[in-house]
Amino acid sequence: MKEVWTSVASILGALAFFQSLLHSVFPPEFRQAIAKLLHRFFGFFSCYCYFDITEIDGVSTNELYGAVQLYLSSSASVSASRLSLCRPLNSSAFTFGLSNNDRLVDSFSGSTAIWEHVVIQRTSPSFSWRPFPDEKRGFTLRISKKDKSLFIPRYLDHIMEVAASISRRNQDRHLYTNCRSGSMDARGHPWESVPFKHPSTFDTLAMDPKRKNDIMEDLRDFAAGQNFYHKTGRAWKRGYLLYGPPGTGKSSMIAAMANFLGYDIYDLELTEVHTNSELRKLLMKTTSKSIIVIEDIDCSVSLTNRSSNSFPSPPHPPSPWPMDEPSSSSANATSSAKSLTLSGLLNFTDGLWSCCGSERIFVFTTNHIEKLDPALLRSGRMDMHIYMNYCSFSALKILLRNYMGMEENEMEALEENNELMRELQIAVEAAEITPADVSEVLIKNRRHDKRRALEELLTVLKERTLGRRERAMVESSERKETEEEEEQEKRALDSPEEGDSEMDGKDDEKQGMETETEEEMLPN
Repeated sequence: MKEVWTSVASILGALAFFQSLLHSVFPPEFRQAIAKLLHRFFGFFSCYCYFDITEIDGVSTNELYGAVQLYLSSSASVSASRLSLCRPLNSSAFTFGLSNNDRLVDSFSGSTAIWEHVVIQRTSPSFSWRPFPDEKRGFTLRISKKDKSLFIPRYLDHIMEVAASISRRNQDRHLYTNCRSGSMDARGHPWESVPFKHPSTFDTLAMDPKRKNDIMEDLRDFAAGQNFYHKTGRAWKRGYLLYGPPGTGKSSMIAAMANFLGYDIYDLELTEVHTNSELRKLLMKTTSKSIIVIEDIDCSVSLTNRSSNSFPSPPHPPSPWPMDEPSSSSANATSSAKSLTLSGLLNFTDGLWSCCGSERIFVFTTNHIEKLDPALLRSGRMDMHIYMNYCSFSALKILLRNYMGMEENEMEALEENNELMRELQIAVEAAEITPADVSEVLIKNRRHDKRRALEELLTVLKERTLGRRERAMVESSERKETEEEEEQEKRALDSPEEGDSEMDGKDDEKQGMETETEEEMLPN
């Protein structure tokens, strides 16, 4: 055994001697050239090709590295034997990743790709303008040479799409509002944000199920319609108008749309926007996959200045001092440039500036659709009009499920065997009550027995129906009296001569009676 170890030591000593001899005889440039030739020689006979994706490309961060890390996290939790676990900032989910120098096998279109996470300790330079991490991290992709045309660039595009989807799904959604008077925050953005935690979904939304399915299908078509919009030459955006009485669930509908698509919400406060240029800047600072909301558009700001220049003003004589008295056209242009106009809002929703981003949804809400300008209502700006109606029986069943925990089969059994549910169905259609009012009644009685809560709701619905009928009768009588007064005034205006002749006759008769009285008083 001793002789074996002696022989091994002799061989290692000889190798160390020859290595030092080679380093002293052959310069480093020559050794690098030999190593490169050998690498090419063996690579020529190899059936694989390799791609290195480093974390830092020069001095900038490599976006593809993060995309690959997210993409592999979906399958790393199943395939890999050792994992790294992290939770990124503003994310609501944990992310699995490959550990250092670990491998993972992936497949794409029937071909195999092998990923390896390579981590090397970095030698710190003596001087650097920018501090680098202690480790040099990167991914190495190994694929077969015959599959190179299949993987590049289709496989990389697939990785970017899947990583973007995972990032959007894991990232917390935010609710943005524009800063006061167009000011900027510390980062130079005109929007302030808070985490969006609204729990409303289409399952909990009190609305007719058929109408909800139509809206959800329209949203799905929009989110998956990138190729369609590009092929038809249309901007990838869509507009929705939610109108109806207050308390019918317009804000809940917006939250349900955001949760359904996973989009951020930009709540645009028009009263804080003073000029059209500010409105354009706000649009430029919004991101894709977002919902831009303008609530109560009919009463946010006055947008009637589009009609101020509808009729030309009469010509004025030329002033001897043109520099002291500006013309009316220049004054109108100045005032228009310093105020938010309807034209600016129209260009914001459907002009050239609306195309500076993609996959955006504009949502407008109003309680009085008749007050809106027809130019806002046309397709291209408000593509889909959604009427938020009073509470129907189908919406009432959704509210009963949300607040009282009543399942669908339980309500169906009550409808068949209970007179109370049939009375509720008739009363809710006649009461014209909003879902918000029904929710308030159910919230107050949620701790009581279900039957007692339903009886209380039925009492409220009957009172609402009775009050609505009384108001209708009062309005009808007032309207009838007004019509009678208008009819009398109309008759008086239509026959003025007849009225005058009657008045003249009365005057003559009165004058005759006065004459007879005077004659009787005279002495004989």
